[in-house]
Amino acid sequence: MKKPKNYLIVILFLITKILISQNITTENAYKLSLMPLKCITQEWPNKTSHLSNQEKDHKLNPSELHPAFFGCLDWHSSVHGHWLLIKILKSFPGIQHADSIKEILNNSFQLDKINAEVKYFSQYAGANTYERTYGWAWLLKLDEELKTEKKTEFVNWHKNLQPLTKTIVQLWKDYLPKQTYPNRTGVHPNTAFGLAFAIDWARTNCDTVFEKMIIEKSLSFYFDNKKIPAYLEPDGSDFFSPSLQVADLMRRVLDKKSFKKWFDQYYDKKSIARLCETPTVSDRTDYQIVHLDGLSFSRAWCMKGIAKSLPENNSTAQLFKMKAQQFIDQTLPAIFSQQYEGSHWLASFAFYAMQ
Repeated sequence: MKKPKNYLIVILFLITKILISQNITTENAYKLSLMPLKCITQEWPNKTSHLSNQEKDHKLNPSELHPAFFGCLDWHSSVHGHWLLIKILKSFPGIQHADSIKEILNNSFQLDKINAEVKYFSQYAGANTYERTYGWAWLLKLDEELKTEKKTEFVNWHKNLQPLTKTIVQLWKDYLPKQTYPNRTGVHPNTAFGLAFAIDWARTNCDTVFEKMIIEKSLSFYFDNKKIPAYLEPDGSDFFSPSLQVADLMRRVLDKKSFKKWFDQYYDKKSIARLCETPTVSDRTDYQIVHLDGLSFSRAWCMKGIAKSLPENNSTAQLFKMKAQQFIDQTLPAIFSQQYEGSHWLASFAFYAMQ
């Protein structure tokens, strides 16, 4: 009986690999890149999330507050829009509009603009909490992507970004000792998502102090979590699964054997079944409801990562691989016809899920 079962697992695995490779095509990369390529320089509409300390602060335009990352509705979407352009340029160097992408990036990664971004975090009231920790996480993912490419233009962009990267890392190091409780929301402040990207950056940059801080907090927050009630997910505007984000972080923190033991106590069948249901997006012109398209993509990348960290023949691993691809296949066509409510950010989620 074992041979047919194992044979079926191999077939499902190969089918999934083929489907994934079909998603990451030059055509899809091109269509996804058009979204940030357009909105990175689009200043309005804009959600600044800026705390004004005096009247003159209130009158500043987004491009005055954030010369490098003012477009795509909000700062974090601009940051991960830049990440997407970098990722596509690395993955598809011969893409037909590579020169246009480089022009955008050359304009954004000017040292004076990055220094102005740095200045923001010390100049304005409450700015030490600005974009904590979602925007911080994407900034480090952007920096990590630049660091791992040795072509001259990427090296120059990375060099110019360093003042802002160092600022964000220091803000995070200052914050972690004070963070008593994790944020388990399904939107921007989610702690597990931020720590997952942060530990990736720390390891790429051999920042063992930061890595140790992240590991200690992760274990403190999540190691004793059991039978998490994921059957209550999602909330109506979630673009993260709070429970999957935790598992995606813990696979980074624990070795595979320890992660398997932890994971077996983390979910029950009812919760796993709920996570495998495709979110219903009733109105893609609604800025909050369209978050649920992002939920499909973030579930997909979490499920992929979790599956890789479980034994090859694990039934949940196989289920997660299959469902991850279904989420991508069902949601990708929809985002190509998005209004600005989704197009200013979803391309990054889609590409990250497909890789």
